Amino acid sequence: MTGKMHSGAVKYLYQRASELRNNAMHAETLCWGYLRTKPPGFKFRRQHPYSIFILDFYCHALKLVIEADGTIHNIPDIKHHDKERQDFIESDGLTVLQFTNHSIEQSFEIVIKEIEMLINKRKDE
Repeated sequence: MTGKMHSGAVKYLYQRASELRNNAMHAETLCWGYLRTKPPGFKFRRQHPYSIFILDFYCHALKLVIEADGTIHNIPDIKHHDKERQDFIESDGLTVLQFTNHSIEQSFEIVIKEIEMLINKRKDE
């Protein structure tokens, strides 16, 4: 699967991704406002179908996934599912960077710095 931008995503996920783009959470809108500027020169996609998942933000060139998670992700069953999802995605050679919606909304400059540090690290690899 490595190297495939959509990694075999099924047709239904494209429709669902479109719905999610049209109903973005505030934190996702903030992140997209920054990521759509192509920091530093890398294109990101939002609500990107990948295998059986939809990634909040994805940069194919960097193999970087950025997730914005709400409080529902604190529920033990959801946390367990998130861990399995992340393990699957990372087994495909991608890096997952997660932020809570709260941290995005309250400390956006710190989130941007962390994203840029990882971008700069990845582009030099």
